[in-house]
Amino acid sequence: MPFPGGIDANANATLVFSLAAAVIYAFSLDMPPRLSRSAARTLAVAMLAVLVVQQGGPWLLVAALGVSAVGDALLSRDGEKAFLGGTASFLAAHVLYVVLFLRAGGGLGLLLAEPWRAAIVLAMAVSVLAMVFALRRRVGPALRLPIGVHAGALLAMGIGALTLNSVGVIGGIVLLMLSDGLLASERFLLPAISPHRVWMRYAVWALYYVGQLAITLGFLLG
Repeated sequence: MPFPGGIDANANATLVFSLAAAVIYAFSLDMPPRLSRSAARTLAVAMLAVLVVQQGGPWLLVAALGVSAVGDALLSRDGEKAFLGGTASFLAAHVLYVVLFLRAGGGLGLLLAEPWRAAIVLAMAVSVLAMVFALRRRVGPALRLPIGVHAGALLAMGIGALTLNSVGVIGGIVLLMLSDGLLASERFLLPAISPHRVWMRYAVWALYYVGQLAITLGFLLG
């Protein structure tokens, strides 16, 4: 167990609860939207926010995880309104993460002082821009601005994470960015009958949850 006290400790029990909810949601991915399915997805990340509170972690991390859980609740339902609401929630979570990282990190000058950080920023920028250009050719005019704003927030989040000396946080952000890219590809770029949609849905959830978990533990244990 990552926290002292074994499984009986509140922190470890909360972490196990979060992991169990994440696994339950993964097994229900192909089921019709139901309250139990939505609850599992929401609780997986909401319990991480509870864990941060228990450990006296940064309030901005609590807020980012809490807003992410709201986005999860919305995205667990069908419909365009739920998707747009979930996307807006995750945009707010990205902004909270940016503020958290910049407050806790060593400043943007660290990116120039250590070439490997600058190299990762460049790779992130190229990847995000490539996805934006691909999406702009496949979506209507009404979605182009929201996609651009979301991509900018995603890149800012990645840059902010690289000002920290935490492998867990940096790795977690990379996983979140990969999850976001797969979600956009599955929703907007793949044909409706593509056989890849099945595994991509599982990959999106796995990358997303492990990313949130890595960020949380990176702050609490780092």
